[in-house]
Amino acid sequence: MTQILMPKATAVWLIDNTALTFQQISDFCSLHILEVEGIADGDVASGIRGADPIANGQLAREEIERGEKDPKYNLKATVFENDPLQGGKTRKKGPRYTPLSRRQDRPDAIAWLVRNHPEVPDSQISKLIGTTKPTITAIRERTHWKMSTINPTDPVSLGLCSQIDLDAVVKKAAEKKARLDAKLAQENPGETLKPVDETVPQAPEEAPKTEHTLESLFKPSDS
Repeated sequence: MTQILMPKATAVWLIDNTALTFQQISDFCSLHILEVEGIADGDVASGIRGADPIANGQLAREEIERGEKDPKYNLKATVFENDPLQGGKTRKKGPRYTPLSRRQDRPDAIAWLVRNHPEVPDSQISKLIGTTKPTITAIRERTHWKMSTINPTDPVSLGLCSQIDLDAVVKKAAEKKARLDAKLAQENPGETLKPVDETVPQAPEEAPKTEHTLESLFKPSDS
């Protein structure tokens, strides 16, 4: 069975947010049934904050719904595709499959990525949440037909990808941008700074002012 990350924290979240039985939670988190009951009573893991297994990619929402309908159903954890220790295999190139129930959320996820991580290329967004490049382009250019109702939302919270996959894509894009910026800085070092008196505009010289006194105003003319 796949080893669950943070089993107690996951059990806390499942107890608080689902209608799963203690036995189902016990089996999924590899915890003793008495330990799960202790968590529910507040005697065990009282200071542990619940960890959402859907958001971190360990459990599909459909699995929880299936388990809530059938108390005898054993939840199946999502295998991390890039973790050979859990029996995972490297995912083949191509767009990610998105369940029908979540596909209407993809525009919201795209808008969130475009706004918060503009450095991530369209090709990576397409693979991350299973969408098409024309859809991404339409949202970038604000020409998508649902633009008025799109609400930018984190794709992890929508269940479209795991936090691990999102962090990997963002990190890769940031590193690529940093290398590109460094290369451009080397190719275009810029002009040498000029002296301040050559860059700051000088105020025009004023004509000398003539001072008039009472004596000069009433002094008789030589003529």
